[in-house]
Amino acid sequence: MPHWTALVAEKKQRQLKSIPQEWLVTPPPSSTLDVTGFPESCGLLNAREIEITNTSVDVLLKKIASAEWTAVDVTTAFSKRAIVAHQLVNCLTEIFIDRALARAAELDDHLKKTGKVVGPLHGLPISLKDQLCIKGLETTMGYVSWIGQYAEKNAVLVDILIECGAVSFVRTNIPQTLMWPETFNNVFGRTTNPNNVSLTPGGSSGGEGALVALKGSPLGVGSDIGGSVRIPSAFCGIYGLRPSYGRVPYCGARNSLEGQDSILSVFGPMTSSIGGLKVFMKAVINSKPWLKDPLAVRKKWDEDEYDLVDHGSGKDLCFAIMWDDGVVVPHPPIRRSLEITKAALQKAGHKVVEWKPIKHRLLGDVAGDIWNAASAEDFMITTSSTGEPIIATMELDDADAVTASFRPQNGGTTAYKLWQVQKLRQNIRKEYLDHWNATASETGTGRPVDAIICPAAPFAAPPHGKNTYANYTTVWNLLDYPAAIFPVTTVDSTLDGKEPPHSFYDDFDKDVYELYDPEKFKNAPVCLQLVGRTLEEEAVIKMTEIVDAALAAAK
Repeated sequence: MPHWTALVAEKKQRQLKSIPQEWLVTPPPSSTLDVTGFPESCGLLNAREIEITNTSVDVLLKKIASAEWTAVDVTTAFSKRAIVAHQLVNCLTEIFIDRALARAAELDDHLKKTGKVVGPLHGLPISLKDQLCIKGLETTMGYVSWIGQYAEKNAVLVDILIECGAVSFVRTNIPQTLMWPETFNNVFGRTTNPNNVSLTPGGSSGGEGALVALKGSPLGVGSDIGGSVRIPSAFCGIYGLRPSYGRVPYCGARNSLEGQDSILSVFGPMTSSIGGLKVFMKAVINSKPWLKDPLAVRKKWDEDEYDLVDHGSGKDLCFAIMWDDGVVVPHPPIRRSLEITKAALQKAGHKVVEWKPIKHRLLGDVAGDIWNAASAEDFMITTSSTGEPIIATMELDDADAVTASFRPQNGGTTAYKLWQVQKLRQNIRKEYLDHWNATASETGTGRPVDAIICPAAPFAAPPHGKNTYANYTTVWNLLDYPAAIFPVTTVDSTLDGKEPPHSFYDDFDKDVYELYDPEKFKNAPVCLQLVGRTLEEEAVIKMTEIVDAALAAAK
C-alpha cells in the first residue's frame, strides 16, 4: 500500500480537478485577515449572482417557485461563490457541481411542465458536512484510511432532502475524528475563519460554518455531539440549531464513535438567514423520517408549538440569562452580548431573570468519561490501515500543545464503569428537569422559565489550537436540550477592553482569562445560544426568531 502521504496527494489532485478551472481566482495576500468582502469584489460573480447569494432562504424558495429565478441560476451562483470561499478558507471536501447543475435543470424542467414544485426545498442549494453519504462519492470524513471508499447509497437525510427538492452541490471540511471544536485533518488540511483567518472557524462542522458565513451556501447541514453545529455557527456569525436526539434522521451517515449511543450526535441546519432553521426542520420532519430511520422520533412538525401555545403564545416571555457556567468566566465581548440581549428583550416587553447553572463541571466530566471510554481505540483502529498519525493538537505549532478534556486521556474503561457514569448522567438529567420546573416560582408568568440564553463558548473565535473548552455547548447535549445560535455583535476593541482579573474558579479559568486580547480577536463575530427543553425544536426556533427581532429593533 502507498504511504499515507501519497494517498493524500492523489486525493488532493482529484479535488483540484473537480473545481471548474475558470472559477479559479487570485486570493488576497495572506496578510488580509478579513476575507468576507472578497467574493463580491473578485470579479467572478456578476451583479445578479451577487444578489442571489445575498438573498435569504425564504425569498430564494419563493423566487424559484415563481420561476423568477431558475434552479440552475441559483445553483450556479452559489457554486461559484462556494468555490471562491474554498480558495479563501479551505472549507470544501467533495465538489460535484456538474451533478448539482444536472439536478437543478431537472427541477426547472419539472416546474415548467407541471407548474408545481417538487417539494418544500425546490431548487435550494444545500451544502453537507463530510459525513452525509451520497451514492458514488467518497466520504472520507478527514481520514486517509477512508480515501477510495465510495458510498453505495445515500444517507437517509440525503434522500429526504432530494425528495424535498433540494440540490446538494458540495460537502464541507471537518477535523480528523470529528471530536474537535476546530477543523483540521490530514487529508484536506485546515479551515480558517473568514472574519479573521488567524482564528478558528470552530468545529467539527467548521467547513460548513465558514462556507455559510461567506454565503457560498444558503443553508448547510452540520452535526453536533458536543457543540459541533453551534460552535462553528457562533464563531462564524451565523444561525444554527442543535435538535434533540432523533428529530433529524442520522441513518446511513458516517460517524466517529459508532455504537456509542448514550450521547448521540444529531444533524442540524446552519444558515445565514434565521428563516432557514424553520424551513429545514419543517421540510425534514414533514417527510416522516421515522419511516426510513428506526431511531428517528415519530413526532410531526407542531405548528401550535411553533406558535408557543405552551409559552403564553409568545407574549411576555421569561428568559433566564446564564452569565457563566461556574467553571469558566466568559471574555468581555461575550458578557457585552449578554447585556445587549437582556436590554433588547426587556425593551420588547419580556422578562429576564438569572439562570443558576447546576453541576455543569460534573456534566462536562461525564461527557468526557462517556466519549473516552473507547475513543482512543476507535481512532486507532480507524487510522491503522494506512498508519496516518492521529492528530493530537489543532495548534499551528505542536510545541505548546495541551490535551483538551474532550480528547482521549487513557486507553479506555470497563463496561461496568461506563454504566456507572451513564447512571450518574441519568440522575443529573432528572435533577436538571426539576431545577428548571422550580423556576416557575420566580418568573411571574405562572410557567417555568421559557428558555435559557447563555454563551456558546467563553470566547469569540479564538486563534487556531486555542479552543480548549466546549462545555458551554456540551452540557446541553448530555441533557438533550435543543439549542439555537443567533448573532449579536462583533468584538470591538474600544468596548471590549481587557478587564482586571476576577477571582478565578481555577487555573484553567485563569488560562482562558489570559488568552483574551481584543486585538487578537479582531472582527470575530459574537453569538449566543438559546436553550429549550427536550424535543421542543419548534418553540426554540420561534423564541430565537423573537430574540433576533428584539435585537434588530433595539439597534
